Amino acid sequence: MTSWTLARRAERLNPSTIREILKITERPGIISLAGGLPSADTFPVQAMREATATVLRDTPREALQYAASEGFGPLREWVAAELAGQGIQVDADQVLITTGSQQGLDLVGKVLIDPGSAVAVESPTYLGALQAFAPYEAEFVAVEGDDDGPLPQALDAARGARFLYLLPNYQNPTGRCLPAARRLALAARAAEIGLPIVEDNPYGDLWFDEPPPPPVRATAGDGAVYLGSFSKVLAPGLRLGYVVAPRVLYPKLLQAKQASDLHTPGFNQRVVHEVVKSGFLKEHVPTIRARYKAQRDAMATALQAHLPPGCRWLAPVGGMFFWVELPAHLDATALLPQAVEAGMAYVPGSSFYPQGGHANTLRLSFVTVPPERIVEGVVALGRVLRQA
Repeated sequence: MTSWTLARRAERLNPSTIREILKITERPGIISLAGGLPSADTFPVQAMREATATVLRDTPREALQYAASEGFGPLREWVAAELAGQGIQVDADQVLITTGSQQGLDLVGKVLIDPGSAVAVESPTYLGALQAFAPYEAEFVAVEGDDDGPLPQALDAARGARFLYLLPNYQNPTGRCLPAARRLALAARAAEIGLPIVEDNPYGDLWFDEPPPPPVRATAGDGAVYLGSFSKVLAPGLRLGYVVAPRVLYPKLLQAKQASDLHTPGFNQRVVHEVVKSGFLKEHVPTIRARYKAQRDAMATALQAHLPPGCRWLAPVGGMFFWVELPAHLDATALLPQAVEAGMAYVPGSSFYPQGGHANTLRLSFVTVPPERIVEGVVALGRVLRQA
C-alpha cells in the first residue's frame, strides 16, 4: 500500500478560520459581518466589459499567450507612476506583478525566511500573512503596540528578525491607521537596528475623509518591500497585485515567481491596464469610499446603541473593519454558534494573534451588507453578548 510522507512544512498549513466561517454564512438568512470581501456592488462591470472587448480586438494573440514573469510592461509603468505620487520613487523594473498580493506575501516568505527565522508582526495582524509565512517555518515575534500601531521602542525585541510585517493603512483586522509620526518613528528605529520592513497596503485607497499619511516605504526606501493590490479598488476575482522591491531582492523574487506560476495571467493584466490607464480609478474609487463610509457610520451608530457595557472599539477612518474587544470573561469563538443561531456571523479575533489568545476579541466587516441589515446584525450580536 502506498504511503505518503508529508513535508515538515505541511504540518504548519492550517485551514483559514475566515474561509471556514464563510461556509457558515452561506446559510439562508444569515447576516454576515464576517468576510473581508469588497462589495460586489462596486465592481466596474461595464468598464471591464469594454476593456475586455478592446484587448480581444486589438491584441488577442498577445493577451492569450504566455507572458513575461515580471508582468505587463505598461501596467508596471502605471504602478510606478502612481506610487511616485505617494512619495515612493521606484522604476518600473522594480515592480513585480503578482497573482494577488497574497502571492506577494508567499514570495517574500520563500525568499527571506529560513526554518526558525524570526519574523516580527503586529499583534494582532493579518491572518493571511501568518498563513503565508508559517509554512516556511517562521517563528513569529509579536511587537507590542497601542491604538496608533506598533511601538518603535518595542522593535528592539525583534532585533535579528528577517523583517517586520506591517499594515499601516486601515489594518486587517483592527481597522487602525498609523499616524504620520508613528510611521516615521518606526522607519527610523527599524533602520537603526537593521530591521527590514514588509509594508502591505491593500486598503490605502479606501479612506473616508482624508488620505492616509505617506507610506512607510517613502521614508524607509530600500529598507522596505511594498505590496499593493487591485482587489479592493477593482475586483478580487482578477487576482492582481504587485510587489515593489529593492534591486538587491528583485531577482530572487522574480525567480521564485517563475518557479511558482511562470507569470500572472497576461490577459487580466492587459484588461486592468486598459481600465486604469486613462484615470478611471480617480472617478471610480470615490464612489466606493462614499458607499463604505455610509456603512461605517451605520455600524458605528449600531454598536453604540446595542452592544453591552464593557465592549470597546474605535471607528475606523477607512478600510473595511471594526475591531471589537469584549469584556475579558467572554470568548468570541465559543459564542459564535449562538450568534449564528441568532442570525449573524463575525470572525473571532484569536486567529489574528501569532500566539493565539485574546479570546475576547472579534472582527466585524461593514462593506458587503446594506446599512439596515448592518443594524439588524449588530442588534443580534448585542443580544447574544447580553445573554452571555
